[in-house]
Amino acid sequence: MTSFAPALNQVGIRLKGIGHGWLGLILVLALQALIDAGALPARIESVAGSFASTAPFLLLAIAFAAYSKASGADALIARAFVGRERTMVLVAAAFGALSPFCSCGVIPIIAALLAMGVPLSAVMAFWLASPLMDPTMFAMTAGIIGWEFALAKTIAAAGIGMAGGYLTMALGRSGVLANPLRDGVGNGGCGASSVRTPNQEVAWRFWEEGKRRETFTKNAWSNLLFLGQWLALAFALEAMMVAYVPQEMVAGVLGGDSWFAVPLAAVVGIPAYLNGYAALPLIDGLMQQGMTAGAGMAFLVAGGITCIPAGIAVWALARPPVFFLYIGSAFAGAIGFGLLAGAVLG
Repeated sequence: MTSFAPALNQVGIRLKGIGHGWLGLILVLALQALIDAGALPARIESVAGSFASTAPFLLLAIAFAAYSKASGADALIARAFVGRERTMVLVAAAFGALSPFCSCGVIPIIAALLAMGVPLSAVMAFWLASPLMDPTMFAMTAGIIGWEFALAKTIAAAGIGMAGGYLTMALGRSGVLANPLRDGVGNGGCGASSVRTPNQEVAWRFWEEGKRRETFTKNAWSNLLFLGQWLALAFALEAMMVAYVPQEMVAGVLGGDSWFAVPLAAVVGIPAYLNGYAALPLIDGLMQQGMTAGAGMAFLVAGGITCIPAGIAVWALARPPVFFLYIGSAFAGAIGFGLLAGAVLG
């Protein structure tokens, strides 16, 4: 038994260097080989075809994100939090719908804003809107599901942010939301420096500086690896789902005229959500199998804001009243905009 220990240790070391998305892809393909090895080439071909059709949007999104980081344009987000409270909520929701932060990545920025004394109403608007949409997500959603759905999700992001922000502003007058941060939570963390130094210089012609060119290259490569692994896993899951999930079951539970399709999709989105990019091909596949646009929207919105990793991070950051307001606003918004998307998009 002990003779196998060095070999197992080497395998463990190598696996640590592999992203979770790639490991997931290997497991999915291995599962396909166990189920039907003869169908494995077809699944791989399906993944490659999906990548080819999505590549233009993927590369455009990566270039935009890397440019924003290298030029320092991401610091402009901080300017959304200057002004009257009602206006701040409106602008913060709009900026949140355009900012490149996921539900977990936005947490340090939220801590920094609250520690700086920014009103909770504006922070809540940004907090709710930010995980749902950004230029990268818009491009990927448009490429995978369609432009109309991408536009509807953008409107949902800003709408949920504004609704949550104004609700927070109203509740704040009662004093129940005072001291929103837990004891010992400050304004540190990755990404918060952009908020703490909002007046840092923006170099639109970043390529004229060697350090900024290096930032662009590192950011683009990092995003390519991140998006690539999760999209590969998502496309593989989509291919498996299309092949083995009965269309009648999906249509009966999350599609057709089921009155509970949208609320159920919102509930399922919380534990089943992988990440925003991995969810897109899955929802596209489910919609092809009979899921309504409204249920798809509810799944993406609820999962994007309240997925389990994000929920744990929010609980660690905020006091219970703020936590439940965040979760409740997200869930109600997912159902509301899911129903609206179903009525408009069909």
